[in-house]
Amino acid sequence: MSDKVTVLVAGSWGTALACVLADNGFQVSLWTRTSEQAAEINTNHRNDRYLPDAELPANITATSDLEEAMKGTAAVIIVAPSKAMRDVCKQLKPYYEHDMLCVHATKGFEVGTLKRMSTVISEELEMPEQDVVVLSGPSHAEEVVKRMPTTVVVAAANEKAAAAAQTLFMNEEYFRVYTNRDTTGVELAGALKNIIALGAGLSDGLGFGDNAKAALLTRGLAEMVRVGTALGANPLTFSGLAGIGDLVVTGTSKHSRNWRAGYMLGQGKSLDEVMDSMNMVVEGVRSTQAAHDMSRHHEVQMPIAEQLYRVLFEQADPRTAVEALMGRDPKNEMESMKLETWKQWHA
Repeated sequence: MSDKVTVLVAGSWGTALACVLADNGFQVSLWTRTSEQAAEINTNHRNDRYLPDAELPANITATSDLEEAMKGTAAVIIVAPSKAMRDVCKQLKPYYEHDMLCVHATKGFEVGTLKRMSTVISEELEMPEQDVVVLSGPSHAEEVVKRMPTTVVVAAANEKAAAAAQTLFMNEEYFRVYTNRDTTGVELAGALKNIIALGAGLSDGLGFGDNAKAALLTRGLAEMVRVGTALGANPLTFSGLAGIGDLVVTGTSKHSRNWRAGYMLGQGKSLDEVMDSMNMVVEGVRSTQAAHDMSRHHEVQMPIAEQLYRVLFEQADPRTAVEALMGRDPKNEMESMKLETWKQWHA
């Protein structure tokens, strides 16, 4: 196996994962969109736009030439924003070989088609979807580049591919990796939790306190499970790293761009003002749009996502949205936990 690994693209999370791989002894080729960014990384060993003050390992080499980045690589790690995933894969296809390990670490849906990222990658690279590995879990890039203890999950229906990704990323000092076969659940959890994190930030921005945020995170998890089981995911996946783990870290931390975006909305800023002030992609915005369509297509109730959609895209007042959630008809807390679904996965 070649000791070269390629990461696309050089945003915050792609750069952080490149650091893990470099620490694991690989020669990492980091593909950037601009020659200026590549020069900064190669000359100064920094990527200040996305990770200020982080010193990058010397065995990370950046390039804006995709053919050069892919030449002789054993694995490709795709960390493109969801809206750019299909385009990046189209560019990647001429250089992708089917014996290369393919991992993606993007948390979102393709708006319009509602497809998960593994499906998009499979279609564009003409590879079996079961071979695409998903990396997810509670993992702020800002902490990973500081070598703070982090634990993630890699999922693929192809257990050999998942095990290969686990070996690739496992670092005994600070980066622990578990495997899972439930790609659907891991991808859905990673995308849907961004919506709930937006809501948590909005709640904090409105000054509603810890009680409100705890309720929002808990009921948000119930929505995630409800959608996941409707689409064939294992409900237990949502109690793991990709579910509760990522929901907690994204919904409570100021490192979270989704939380920050929600907080600014709660403070009275418009969506355009929020997006203009952010230096990076806020996946929760696009995921809210996708979830709005998904809930109707699959006839699954997502009241939190629905109210966030109204705030984001219909200019609804955030306080009115919270009142709508609080004023819903009384429910049984366990109503969404279908016994037959649990039996199916325990069989």
